[in-house]
Amino acid sequence: MTSAVQVSDFQLSPELVEFQQKVRAYTQEHLKDAARYDAEARFPREAVAAAAKLGLLCTTVAEEHGGSAMGNLASCVMLEEINSACAATGVTISVHNSLVNSLLGKWCNEEQKKRWFPKMVTGEWLGAYCLSEAFSGSDAAALRCEAKKNGDHYVMNGAKLWITTGSEADLFVIFARTGEDRVNGISAFVVEKTWDGVSVGKKERKLGLRGSPTTEIVCENVKVPADCLIGEEGIGFKIALDTLDGGRLGIASQSLGIARAAIDLMRDHLGKQVDHKGRPNASQPDQWDFADLASDLDAYRFLTWRAAVLRDQGVRCSTEAAMAKSCASRLANRAARRAVSMLGLAGVDGSNPAERLLRDARITEIYEGATDIQRLVIARGLLA
Repeated sequence: MTSAVQVSDFQLSPELVEFQQKVRAYTQEHLKDAARYDAEARFPREAVAAAAKLGLLCTTVAEEHGGSAMGNLASCVMLEEINSACAATGVTISVHNSLVNSLLGKWCNEEQKKRWFPKMVTGEWLGAYCLSEAFSGSDAAALRCEAKKNGDHYVMNGAKLWITTGSEADLFVIFARTGEDRVNGISAFVVEKTWDGVSVGKKERKLGLRGSPTTEIVCENVKVPADCLIGEEGIGFKIALDTLDGGRLGIASQSLGIARAAIDLMRDHLGKQVDHKGRPNASQPDQWDFADLASDLDAYRFLTWRAAVLRDQGVRCSTEAAMAKSCASRLANRAARRAVSMLGLAGVDGSNPAERLLRDARITEIYEGATDIQRLVIARGLLA
């Protein structure tokens, strides 16, 4: 008796292919000014607004709350396309979807969802995820921002650093200390930008992603209503880590987009190198590097998609998401460096996106957990 052969499906569904083409058309129409966003350190407000109209800011939100409920795999496909054109726009949409909307959808109660999702899914409001502080980067549990209960509200004091979209966001998910326990003393809150005591601090001057504002968020005696607590007291760190699994898929997809753009530049460059009879004559070392990078791009895309499918199925994917983020981010840096080198002067003179890709790629190995942190997550996951 012959058993049925089990196979993995490595093809996107017709619906996702159509969605991919829709996003690609969006990038071609609305992200042509990526170089200007970078040069002027200008937030791509028009591009984000256009994305909102196409429903690209609600892929992780349930339909009953106005979202498309397309899920993490669709988000990864979307973010690769967007980041291949403009990483500043890409990280804005990634944070809004994977770090804020997905968190609200999973951890908030129905009343909270009805309060915030109408503005979040339409892009009227943008969201920001506020975990890192001056003394708690990779060691997130060391955060010092505190929220003390006082009757029907909490009083929040502290500053958050390196907050993506900080100056443009209207809703902040802020992690603050509500108890003395290092891990179980952390809680999560929704804080609105217009509340008294909430302010935007310094804006970082950055190597890349210049169109995406990274700022400090300061809370000074902010009265946070008790009904803005997410979940219950003491589970904030659990919420943060769970949400970062999805966030890492977003940055893995950003890395894939940057790598793909760099590989496309190499393809165009090598394709123009022909002999007097029109036959390709690019050097073998250049062809080898190009082939290796293109192969890695395919491999790490499937690694990312695997983790996304697991998350869509409700399966914990911390190890798989860390693998995807670690591999894809290192690929983005390798591909961008090689593109600049292969193109020579044209790679650094600003005549094409190569040098911008190189600058944008660097952060992918730092935020959402540095590469060495990803390696620890992977090792611990495999050894557990």
